[in-house]
Amino acid sequence: MASCVSAAASRWSLIGTTALVTGGARGIGHAVVEELAGLGAVVHTCDLRQSDLDACLVGWAAKGWNVTGSVCDVSSHEQRLELMERVSSIFNGKLNLLINNVGIHIWRKTEEYTKEELSKVMATNFESAYHLCQLAHPLLKASGSGSIVFLSSVAGVVSGGVGSIYGVSKGAMNQLAKNLACEWAKDNITNL
Repeated sequence: MASCVSAAASRWSLIGTTALVTGGARGIGHAVVEELAGLGAVVHTCDLRQSDLDACLVGWAAKGWNVTGSVCDVSSHEQRLELMERVSSIFNGKLNLLINNVGIHIWRKTEEYTKEELSKVMATNFESAYHLCQLAHPLLKASGSGSIVFLSSVAGVVSGGVGSIYGVSKGAMNQLAKNLACEWAKDNITNL
């Protein structure tokens, strides 16, 4: 039994792998950070709330995991630039995994959406993923084997009765993933 466990552990080891996970202090992002760090990856995550991030960082350090974090509103162009500068510095210009996890949904009928709400959903869900991919490209390429994971939604594929703006943002993300898979394959960057 011990040999099976050690064989599985070596097969699933991410030691030496670097990862950026957006929105890692709560929900799916938190689970992704825990899984990657637990398998030995060096992880940087960002989140909106300093208090949530600090609590997570303390817990991860207690587990002996190599996780750093910074506050970032990924809907902000300037904050995305700062985030990627920090990631490049921490990981010495190389990144193996970019996990585009952040997403928001404002539950409104389409006719009730304000211009500001539309902009916020698109900036958070789609524009952030696009821009972070763009900024991460040289780091992913430098790693020799980069991967991008897009956490999307079935709402990007099928219609649900409400949530058209959310669906549009996730549909755009799905198409971005497909296009980048073709465009960046030559750089040994895969998209999931």
